[in-house]
Amino acid sequence: MEEIIKVKNLSKLYKVGDEIVKALYEVNFSIEKGEFCAIVGTSGSGKSTLLNLLAGLEPPTKGEVIINKEHIEGRTEEELVSFRRENVGFIFQSFHLMSTLNAVENIAFPLSFMGVSKKERMKRAEEMLRLVKLTKHEKHIPTQMSGGQQQRIGVARALVVNPKIIFADEPTGNLDSQTSKEIMELMQRVVRENKKTLIMVTHDEELANYADRVFHIRDGRIIKIIDHRRKEGN
Repeated sequence: MEEIIKVKNLSKLYKVGDEIVKALYEVNFSIEKGEFCAIVGTSGSGKSTLLNLLAGLEPPTKGEVIINKEHIEGRTEEELVSFRRENVGFIFQSFHLMSTLNAVENIAFPLSFMGVSKKERMKRAEEMLRLVKLTKHEKHIPTQMSGGQQQRIGVARALVVNPKIIFADEPTGNLDSQTSKEIMELMQRVVRENKKTLIMVTHDEELANYADRVFHIRDGRIIKIIDHRRKEGN
């Protein structure tokens, strides 16, 4: 399989008063194109820091982050903004939908920063709306939708830019267990049918089981990796 993410000796240190805190320390791994990976750990384990480094949202103290064969660790903020726009989609715990825009407009919104015509934006957004099975809610604003429906719009919005990689930060954190299950099944389907690479951060080990591989992180180090595909093959 083709490698889409590789990290080498990745570390992130913070200075808190006179103390050096190792948020991440000498982490090494790679992720294949089209893979669904979950990063699991308790609060303070380093999982969100790792996601931020992979997405280029903050720089590492040392080490390498190679995405799609390109190093991103030494790039300027302007270069990183451009990199994220061209390669990355985000799904957040808080849905971050625009309250004055309806469902299809919210999905289309990221395309307005990419010079895509309004006609093409709406066309792509309607395709994504069908993908997440919410065509009946096309004209609904966020307050007219449930939490699960809003997160489906969030998934569609992440996909509309046709990203190579999707980063999901506790994507079901504000949802009940049944709705969380539905969102996880949706994300699993999206990865398999659209051959997207999805990296999800979660504290919930049960939700992590939807992923192809699960990276368990503790005290800034990856302590084990569980490959569910091997289990399926046995």
